Amino acid sequence: MKVSITVNGVAYERDVEPRTLLAYFLREACGLTGTHIGCDTSSCGCCVVVLDGDTAVKSCAMFAVQADGREVLTVEGLAQGGALHPLQQGFWDQHGLQCGYCTPGMLLTSYAMLKHTPEPSEADIREGLAGNLCRCTGYQNIVKAVQQAAGAMRQPAAAK
Repeated sequence: MKVSITVNGVAYERDVEPRTLLAYFLREACGLTGTHIGCDTSSCGCCVVVLDGDTAVKSCAMFAVQADGREVLTVEGLAQGGALHPLQQGFWDQHGLQCGYCTPGMLLTSYAMLKHTPEPSEADIREGLAGNLCRCTGYQNIVKAVQQAAGAMRQPAAAK
């Protein structure tokens, strides 16, 4: 079955088996290995991508054919022009990662959350990230990273 999916602004048209999961489409057909596969059961959140600019989806629980004609943002699409996205910078500054395996999913879940809640409280952030598991950090620095990014993303472009 032929699908056409725009990933990080690049159109990919591929023939796929109808049962191909979006996570595997991104990794194998597009060569974008930043989308991690941690459980294949949608429990861990490592595979989260952003669909159509503002919806976090677990790509291990979605078929590639369901994304046909849509836009997908992966972790590779966050940085622009060599500059880290404010979320990536926040994770760097606040030491919001250790092993890094959950980080792409954390970043993209946070990205979608901040689209809907630009001034999140700590409780909002913790609730927004509830579907993402981290075995290393204890979450405190991840919350700080998202708080930093939220502040940076609210600043006018001239002030950045």
